[in-house]
Amino acid sequence: MKKLNLEQLKKVANTLRIDVIKMLAKAGSGHPAGSLGMADIFSALYFNILNHNPKNPLWDKRDRLILSCGHIVPIRYAAMAESGYFPVAKLMTLRKLGSPLQGHPSFVDMPALECSSGPLGQGVSVAVGKALAAKMNKQKHFVYCITSDGEHDEGQTWEAIMTAAKYKLDNLIFIVDRNIIQIDGFTENIMPLKPLCEKYEKFNWHLLRIDGNNMKEILAGFVKAKKLKGKPKVIIAHTIPGKGVKFMENKWEWHGKAPNGKEAELALKELA
Repeated sequence: MKKLNLEQLKKVANTLRIDVIKMLAKAGSGHPAGSLGMADIFSALYFNILNHNPKNPLWDKRDRLILSCGHIVPIRYAAMAESGYFPVAKLMTLRKLGSPLQGHPSFVDMPALECSSGPLGQGVSVAVGKALAAKMNKQKHFVYCITSDGEHDEGQTWEAIMTAAKYKLDNLIFIVDRNIIQIDGFTENIMPLKPLCEKYEKFNWHLLRIDGNNMKEILAGFVKAKKLKGKPKVIIAHTIPGKGVKFMENKWEWHGKAPNGKEAELALKELA
């Protein structure tokens, strides 16, 4: 795909946010906070960073993108539709019976998702396995894994982090959505993660920190991460949950609550 420039990527991110609001309002359920917060990163991935082909989704040389925190899959569906994997109109079938756009990623229904996910902690292990397999097969693609900060409450996450360091998987890039919320409150109240950055460094990973809603920082972070060698890489992306919709921003209550008709109308006016 042709890479978009900085300003084009910002516009795409806004389009993705609009898609998410429409999808969740139509479905009557879903997870808006994380989806809106990660719109800038998904815009960068699908329209600039990933080596992929929407017309040949299972192209052997593609980069692999694993969405471990599967509840924010609406933003991935929006990015896939807008980049040409399927018609944008299909987004309105989110969570409908028989639709491939399940509430959490279903590899069976849509193989381009790379793996099914939803149970937190499992996607990171899948990503490590795919990166290790690529190394063993001398394949050159990158494996990207998007994981939430709350997901780091799971022991399996840390087992995967240790395994990646053991095998020096420098073809693996984690993106941690550090939005400080989870389904029942703020992360530092539920299960404190600080000092998260230092933990990754002690586990022998290359560490980068970015503003996950600043497109310039996002692009620079990915470029740098791809160049680092000898260790797995993690990008701690500080994002605003609900980004772009003021009444949702930084409110954990919007983790898993879809907007009703009036709320969706207000959100769309703000994003217009």
